[in-house]
Amino acid sequence: MDQPVFSTQALKAAAHARGFNLVGVVQAAPAPHLDAYLRWIKQGMHAAMGYLARPDRLARRQDLNVILPGVRSLVLVGLDYRTLDLPAAIANDRSRGRIAAYAWGVDYHELMTPRLEDLASWLQGQSTAAVQQRVYVDTGAVIERSHGYQAGLGFIGKNTLLINPRRGSYFFLGELLTDAVFDEYDQPQRATMCGSCTRCQVACPTQAFPEPYVLDARRCISYLTIENKGVIERELRPLMGNWVLGCDVCQEVCPWQKFALPTSEAALFPINLDRAAPALSDLLQLTPATFAERFAGTPLQRLKRDRLVRNACVAAGNWGDPQVLPLLAPLLADSSALVRGHAAWAVRQIGGPQAEQLIAQRRSVETDPEVQSELT
Repeated sequence: MDQPVFSTQALKAAAHARGFNLVGVVQAAPAPHLDAYLRWIKQGMHAAMGYLARPDRLARRQDLNVILPGVRSLVLVGLDYRTLDLPAAIANDRSRGRIAAYAWGVDYHELMTPRLEDLASWLQGQSTAAVQQRVYVDTGAVIERSHGYQAGLGFIGKNTLLINPRRGSYFFLGELLTDAVFDEYDQPQRATMCGSCTRCQVACPTQAFPEPYVLDARRCISYLTIENKGVIERELRPLMGNWVLGCDVCQEVCPWQKFALPTSEAALFPINLDRAAPALSDLLQLTPATFAERFAGTPLQRLKRDRLVRNACVAAGNWGDPQVLPLLAPLLADSSALVRGHAAWAVRQIGGPQAEQLIAQRRSVETDPEVQSELT
């Protein structure tokens, strides 16, 4: 029995009906930028994200059949998340911690995954034969930006992001792997449309782009504040400004963002400006209970309290205002050594007699070697 051929246009209409703004369909094949990805891993630019270099994960990225045996097609979907422009007075207020725009609303995984699963159910309903499928939203061993380029959703920018020339780069990606065959497949558009522009490279606070189209995660603020579960390197802390989760600088300066469209997803909008840029005084006082209450159902929930407070300590040190010292003082005795160490750094950054007294008091009782090194 011949395998049925599915309508690409019908699939795209079904995807759009489920709220996706971009849809592309390609034959299952290795990502166009696979070799560049493997070089990136070999050079250690994935930092402590060891899961990216695991042999089983590399095998999946090199051959999608390892994920789904018999896979024939890959469906890429995009969902816009641009909401509002943060007022300059808020964004530049160093007493606030900045959060990347993707995390202002609900957790996008929870928003997109059910819709992709529903799209998979729709596709199954178009055939009497069983259709094997697998859905991912930023969770699978798939080089999704490269496949997005392959599907014609945009080009890879010098900031390594997938940029759509009609809507910028403020969109999430999701994938549907399937053994279904379609009547039409999309093609890549232009490989790049960056030209001679270097705004993203010049603007990066930590100089995380050693060359165009290459991001060194070891210096990236998004990595440092999210994926990095340990100590943030001291030399990078002063460069992080007041970012406490992620960073949008290389997107904000990109000329293509002028075409970004506001999302129609109300759940992705911040409930107020404090969700986009909360006061550092609030973040420094978070307990596990208040953290869970405040950030339940958002991308920050995955960060957990200790890492967010760690990041807030760095932002407080960069703010440098002595008025925050009374909030940092209790953190010098926090149950988390990670928090204590970064609180000590922040106190030392602020300096002054009160700071020196706090450091001296804590130095006499601190037992953790890493924290001791921050106190001396």
